[in-house]
Amino acid sequence: MAIPVVLGLFAYGGLGVDLFPNVDFPVCSVTTSLPGASVEEMEASVTKPIEDIINTVSGIEELRSTTMEGVSVVTIQFLLSKNGDVGTQEVRDKVNSILTNLPDGIEPPIVDKFETDSMPVLTIAVSGQRDFREVTEIARKRIKERLETVNGVGAVNLVGGRTRAMNIVLDTDKLAGFNLSVDDVRTSLVRQNLEVPGGRIDQGAEGTGRPHPGPAQ
Repeated sequence: MAIPVVLGLFAYGGLGVDLFPNVDFPVCSVTTSLPGASVEEMEASVTKPIEDIINTVSGIEELRSTTMEGVSVVTIQFLLSKNGDVGTQEVRDKVNSILTNLPDGIEPPIVDKFETDSMPVLTIAVSGQRDFREVTEIARKRIKERLETVNGVGAVNLVGGRTRAMNIVLDTDKLAGFNLSVDDVRTSLVRQNLEVPGGRIDQGAEGTGRPHPGPAQ
């Protein structure tokens, strides 16, 4: 009896302590953004279809969702017997299968697996006497981008701030006079702000801009 006690005392002094142990929690989340959408629209057209398709995945213990203005977050907790990587991949495949059924203008859903190693270990608050948008640009270009190049840094997330935006104030009386609606203005703005491939221009051998003559057809 004394031998196990003595060995246990020596072994206790050599035990390692890890503040962030590598524990595999079978939990993942699906985050979807639709800028400008109301809570009701996000709930009906985004959150509900994603929940319905994820429910077909086996081994789910709990499924909960949080819907905010323009953002939908669906959290999936699997049984402990379920492999977290396998469950996350199954959720990703199911979500990808309904992308065509989601509303137009929606950003691609982000499927993240919960990992303790990816939790932030350092938080830096940036403030100043300048304009809020200027402080945001300084934090993004001079702090965030430089920290991302430091060896050992996995990711740097910028939370808060104010990005550049354009506000359009509509005159409803003039819109009615031209027989236009707010949706017509929105559609026109979307059509005027498209980026499409411009193709390729082949220049002739003599630099005239005309294609080189080929065989007659």
